[in-house]
Amino acid sequence: MSRRLFRLSGLRGGPASSVPQLSLSSSISSWTPARFFSSSWPALSKMSPLSQASAEAIARLRAYVPPPTNYNSVPLSRRAAVLVLLYADPKGDLRVVLTIRAKTLSSYAGQAALPGGKADSVNETAFETARREAAEEIGLPDIGQPFFPPFRVEHLCELPANLAKTELVVRPCVAYLHSFDEKTGLNADPEVALIPRLDAKEVAAVFTAPFHNFLMMRDEQQPGGDDQQLPGKPEDWYRGSWTTWHESDWRMHQFFVPITEKSVTKPRTGRRAQNAAVDKLEEQEKAGKLTRYKVFGMTARILVDAARVAYDQEPEFEHNSHFGDEEMIAKLRKIGRLGAIKRPGEELTRETMEKAAKLS
Repeated sequence: MSRRLFRLSGLRGGPASSVPQLSLSSSISSWTPARFFSSSWPALSKMSPLSQASAEAIARLRAYVPPPTNYNSVPLSRRAAVLVLLYADPKGDLRVVLTIRAKTLSSYAGQAALPGGKADSVNETAFETARREAAEEIGLPDIGQPFFPPFRVEHLCELPANLAKTELVVRPCVAYLHSFDEKTGLNADPEVALIPRLDAKEVAAVFTAPFHNFLMMRDEQQPGGDDQQLPGKPEDWYRGSWTTWHESDWRMHQFFVPITEKSVTKPRTGRRAQNAAVDKLEEQEKAGKLTRYKVFGMTARILVDAARVAYDQEPEFEHNSHFGDEEMIAKLRKIGRLGAIKRPGEELTRETMEKAAKLS
């Protein structure tokens, strides 16, 4: 494939076809609507429903049907899933939940990531994996566990599987965090009433980013002048470059999410290593060395693709036109790669990718 085929920008097309510390486990039973919505919470009348663009985005994701996937055919040791968790802010715009992984984790330590991880069993669905890992990492209640009212999670869709450099086949699972209960009339801002109170055990920070912005080259203008409070310049949001991966030109995205007091939660627990990671992060921020969190690699690509589906819109920047890596995963399986056991020194080399790319 030529680079020209991948360099699409500014185009609109049809839906894509080819995201004091309170422990949920110990305290959820004591929460009631009356206690949850005390006078300190934002007034219900100040909360906004989904904007028209956000409502349409959720509807597109809900209706999206991904192509056939290789996820269920690869060995358990190769399966992983991530949760693209969306919610509406007080203006009705969609935001997505991300994390800064603790330095103690074995993979991608210190990096921005979507909640997620490896599958536990062959019978576990991708969504079950993503939700279980989100429960372990950030304290989001797992499937079947109760939420504080009015919150609940709706599973919207799965996206084509991605191939990580660690040779994991990663299935993105997109869900929507409802924050309004039509039956009771209760409404809340997740950034105030839920996210800061999750029992995040495996991360140095939980932060959120404007979902539509992952199609843009700069910080989007925010109604009410909020953009004036963001650190740096609007054009600090995005950087991108081309490289070679999967024997084709590959666009590497880097997004720099502004750090604001409301959009970031740093968990404080009794875990020494986690507290040390939080301390280091805060030291960098207070010294002015860190004003934006970098989102890059597979995480960035997943968010771009999810936003493309949601908003039926192509990015302003150059990008790869296809979604996920299903074709390459299938080819690698045909040449005997992605087996149950990863042998020492076994990596996805240029020679391996060339061999797989030649398969029809």
